[in-house]
Amino acid sequence: MCRILAEFRGRSNGDRIDRMSYVYTTSLFIVLAFVVGFAQCFKDPIQCWAPAEFTDSMVSYTKNYCWVQNTFYVPMFDQIPGNISESQDAQISYYQWVPLILLFMAILFQLPNVIWRILKGRSGTDLDNAVQFAQESQLGSREDQEKSIKSLAYFIDKWLIDNNKKTGIAKQIASKYLVVLYLFVKILYVLNAIGQLVLLSAFLSTYFNFYGFEFLENFSSNKPWRESSRFPRVILCDFQLRQLHNVQVFTVQCVLPFNLFNEKIFIGIWFWLFFIAILAIFNLCKWFKPIMLTFNKTQFCKQYLQLNNAFHSSYDKKRCAQFAESYMSEDGVFVLRVIAINSTDLVVTDLVKKLWKLYTNKQSTTKNDENFEFNMFKLVGNSDDDIKKPQNNEHL
Repeated sequence: MCRILAEFRGRSNGDRIDRMSYVYTTSLFIVLAFVVGFAQCFKDPIQCWAPAEFTDSMVSYTKNYCWVQNTFYVPMFDQIPGNISESQDAQISYYQWVPLILLFMAILFQLPNVIWRILKGRSGTDLDNAVQFAQESQLGSREDQEKSIKSLAYFIDKWLIDNNKKTGIAKQIASKYLVVLYLFVKILYVLNAIGQLVLLSAFLSTYFNFYGFEFLENFSSNKPWRESSRFPRVILCDFQLRQLHNVQVFTVQCVLPFNLFNEKIFIGIWFWLFFIAILAIFNLCKWFKPIMLTFNKTQFCKQYLQLNNAFHSSYDKKRCAQFAESYMSEDGVFVLRVIAINSTDLVVTDLVKKLWKLYTNKQSTTKNDENFEFNMFKLVGNSDDDIKKPQNNEHL
């Protein structure tokens, strides 16, 4: 079990709120599914009050039949349906599947993380290894840390250069791929939490208002707890017995003791989903602004460069905007943000310093090459003039 949960967790390259969904919520639902499934398989999930003339084998048959077939719920003081077709309208057919329902909910919470882990590899960089490398760089000596940060900077620099070599739409996609994918996954977390909350409310509520609010209202006003029609403890079961040429119809009253437990489980799940939905919405809003606005991208790089005292002139401050927008782009700054979440500011400060140095060195090299070409052009031009002058004198 621990190995399965560890596999669900995956490598740490998301934030804590993401892990609340795909790690802790998934683990919670899996544990609950196994607890309920174990109780149903190894305990007696149903007890029926059979007629006095039933033998022990007939009582056992009645219990097994009513468990695997659908039962129906009628409030204690309401009239029992007169025939089987009428009782089918009040059938309850889900309680056998509660463990599978919980497992399905766990899969839905894991789905956004699976999509993220599959599609992020197409960005051209290994974000998992970059984050892991940044985390491990904190463990060694200062000299080892500098070597690790330098290697990580070269790794990111090569990826950024490959993206910047692209043109047109391909460059636009490459520079924003991780950012757009990450926001899409954040939206999936929100939709998943809200969608499951709405479905669970419709599934559990006696009326159509939210089940959790109904529970709080009853609890705060000291109203007696109304038995939910979705989790009734006392139900009825119709079954037929063939005796020679006659078919007898029996209606027995049964009790589902585990429904008391199931009801409390789903009340707790409702409040947990409500909490996760609020966190997911807050997390989406928190990430949307910094990774989509150009100003925040420049500010992020600027704050770390100022810590390094990297600005020696006003020209360096102007180059910071070019560094953030043209060189780092949206995905480059996003990778730095993810590393910052999963390591320390010291690691990111050193990493930005190395990337800035690589960028400025390339800028200086490019500028020197341009000056060299310009001087060579002037030299060639002057040589041509010197050659032409003697020819003109000879002509004279």
